[in-house]
Amino acid sequence: MTQVAISGLGSYVPEKILTNFDLEKLVDTSNEWIIERTGILERRIASSLESSSSMGSLAAKDALETAKLVPEEIDLIITATCSPDGMFPSTANRIQALINAPNAVCFDINSACNGFLSSLMVGSTLIKSEHYKNALIIGSETLSRLIDWTDRNTCILFGDGAGAVVLEPTSEENYGLTDFLFGSDGNNADLLYATGPATGESDLQKEAKIIMDGQSVYRHAVSTMTSITKDLLIKTNTSISDIDLCIPHQANSRIINAVAKNLSLENDKVYTNVDQFGNTSAASIPIALTQAFYDKMLEKGNNLLFTAFGAGLNWGSVLLNWGTIKNPKEQ
Repeated sequence: MTQVAISGLGSYVPEKILTNFDLEKLVDTSNEWIIERTGILERRIASSLESSSSMGSLAAKDALETAKLVPEEIDLIITATCSPDGMFPSTANRIQALINAPNAVCFDINSACNGFLSSLMVGSTLIKSEHYKNALIIGSETLSRLIDWTDRNTCILFGDGAGAVVLEPTSEENYGLTDFLFGSDGNNADLLYATGPATGESDLQKEAKIIMDGQSVYRHAVSTMTSITKDLLIKTNTSISDIDLCIPHQANSRIINAVAKNLSLENDKVYTNVDQFGNTSAASIPIALTQAFYDKMLEKGNNLLFTAFGAGLNWGSVLLNWGTIKNPKEQ
């Protein structure tokens, strides 16, 4: 069976930084309160000229450079986003135009914070089917435009940014995506959602806003990310001690720490950058993966674990064995 590996990766975050001290001026909160509950120190905010497609295209270009591919060689673009440029066309189509990848089939996946892992699953499965060869998997979010800046429970959490990976068939035996598991619970969709122009109620159509039951989301996130990961480890006959690095969705530090504790994962095996970027939803894992790569934390043969939870409710975990990617900044 065809093995599928990550052959390139890249990320982009906006220049504008919004600190906790900045938020103190907007809502009734404090730097200490935010750090204690989330671990977040600052987050990036897109400029008026930036969008999920523009940021995604920049991350995609970096991923292509790392993979040593040109845009014309990409035949599939999947973009994970819950903050698209508009209702349609897909953000993936807009990215296709921005990077000039005329041969790519394009579509979006909206699985909120679990979107990047869902896109990895779909992209790798399509490559294994041999219908496609080189795929760009992108997570890109402009969540700042969905935030109610008067709601201190949500406005402190989210940031903007994009990350991307290239998926290709690999000839390196035993490297690439190992396996994955996912779950969904639509009965609890109203615990975390965003309104929008197609909602159907006139008062909710005016502005799209994120609405969240924070305590319930916390409980579900910790429970499902723990259980799906344990099930995946059993399915693949993998011990938690076999994991070299876990890169979870960067929701907040309390969720990350609770899941790590439940899995008996040592702190030095869990990669976090939520303090720098906040919750960037579908972009969080590819941004963190790219940062870990350039921090020289990934070595050939490393067993990586990704796990995420998002609105839907949706959750999932992915295992992969890291292959050979050369750092273009060192060549």
